[in-house]
Amino acid sequence: MKWIEVDNYEKMSEQAADAIIRLVKEKPDAVLGLATGGTPAGTYKRLAEDFAQNKTSYESIKTVNLDEYVGLEENSDQSYSYYMDKHLFDHININRENVHLPKAETPPYEQDAAEYEQLIERLGGVDLQILGIGENGHIGFNEPGTPFTSRTSVVELEESTREANARYFENRDDVPTHAISMGISTIMKSRRIILLASGSKKAQILYSLFKSDVTEDIPASILKQHPDVTIIADSEALAILKDKEGSVYR
Repeated sequence: MKWIEVDNYEKMSEQAADAIIRLVKEKPDAVLGLATGGTPAGTYKRLAEDFAQNKTSYESIKTVNLDEYVGLEENSDQSYSYYMDKHLFDHININRENVHLPKAETPPYEQDAAEYEQLIERLGGVDLQILGIGENGHIGFNEPGTPFTSRTSVVELEESTREANARYFENRDDVPTHAISMGISTIMKSRRIILLASGSKKAQILYSLFKSDVTEDIPASILKQHPDVTIIADSEALAILKDKEGSVYR
C-alpha cells in the first residue's frame, strides 16, 4: 500500500485525474471503476477539463460504478446515475452503451445485484478502481462487519452513513436505507486501486486504517492485502496520522 500526501483537495483531484488519463491513453478500452460523492467530484472535473482542452478519448472506455441507491429512479437528481452524468459523462465522449451502474429502481434487487456482478466479470474485471472511504471505514457501501468474501449485493446503510449523505437530500428522511454495492471481494479483484481522502473528517479513519490489522470492523483494511493500492490524501486527512506517527512513508 502506497501513501501519497498532497497539500489540498485540488492536488488530490489532479493526481487522481492524471492517473486515469494515463491509463485511458495507454489502454483505450480499459474498464474504469468509478465512485461518487464529494471526494471524486474534483477528479471528474479535471477529466472534463482535460477532454475539453486535449480531447483525450473515452470512446472505447467502459465504466462500472461502485453502487447505487435502492428505490431511486435513474433520473432522480439524487441517484448516482444522475451524479455521473452531471459530473463526468455529459462532458466527455464516452459511449453510453459502455456506462454501467447497478439497476436498483424496482425489485427484485438481489437479482439486479447478481446480474451486475456477472456484468463486471463479462467485462474482464476492473483495470483501475477509484475509491473513497467512509468515516467508519466503508468502501463502496460495504459497512463495518461486511464479510471480505462479499460479492455485489443489496446492503443496509448504517445510520452514520445516511447521516453523512444527508447533505445531498432535502430531508434527512429522504436518504435511502439500502443500496446495491460492489462486494469487497469484487473490489479486490480490481487490478489497481486508488483510494482518495480529503478533509479533517477523514483523519481519524485514515489513522485507524494505517494502524489496524486487517479486520472486517474496518472494511478498507482489506486493501492492505491488495498488490497495487495507492492512497492519495491531503494534509488535513493525514493530520492525526502524521501527528502520532510522524510520517506515512513506511
